Amino acid sequence: MNVFAIRAIYRFEMARTFRTLMQSIAAPVLSTALYFVVFGAAIGARMGTVDGVGYGSFIVPGLIMLSILTESVSNASFGIYLPKWSGTIFELLSAPVSYVEVLIGYVGAAATKSVMLGVLILVTARVFVPYGILHPAWMVAFLVLTAVTFSLLGFIIGLWAGSFEQLQVVPLMILTPLTFLGGAFYSISMLPPVWQKITLFNPVVYLISGFRWSFYGKSDVNVVASAAATLCFMALCVAAVAWIFRTGYKLKN
Repeated sequence: MNVFAIRAIYRFEMARTFRTLMQSIAAPVLSTALYFVVFGAAIGARMGTVDGVGYGSFIVPGLIMLSILTESVSNASFGIYLPKWSGTIFELLSAPVSYVEVLIGYVGAAATKSVMLGVLILVTARVFVPYGILHPAWMVAFLVLTAVTFSLLGFIIGLWAGSFEQLQVVPLMILTPLTFLGGAFYSISMLPPVWQKITLFNPVVYLISGFRWSFYGKSDVNVVASAAATLCFMALCVAAVAWIFRTGYKLKN
């Protein structure tokens, strides 16, 4: 394992984050804070409770997941697409560095940024709504697992994308709608029975449900199923990255 290569990629990506601190950290925290103001403090005060939890507190896990999913994909995709766009990816491919080390460097940096963002949003939420964390260890586990999994997805999108516009297709057209329809702002038990069954095909439901369980012990899906679904998705992403580097898809041609 080439630790020096991993460290170099990781430090370069983290340095880019701190150079664009307003865009990378401050903007997502501010936009999520607005959700807390509107849905938590204003509307939540008139909504009552959901599954015995105040509405403002209920949406905290969903909003954190919304930010982590989008930022993980965005950070990882841009991080690997930029070398492709500038042509420096060929220097990386010709260096004595395996794809595993490249993956650890880029995905590790993107996941670190997302975890930092999640912690900042968690602290910010305390200003607007009260909440408790019933299972802190599980909360951290779901936070890290989700950040790593969707950083892997972002890495794949960055390798696939042929333009800066394509980088935004999956986050805007697929990921954001799935998050809003995945129980970020409501419990799926509030839906009609038919839509409850359809919603279970949305993978984001399992992420949000498991994360919310770590806060309040309440979930729409069994927590074991949530963790298993996330691990399976992570394994699929790793397999996809391995195939891309083995075949050179969108890299060598």
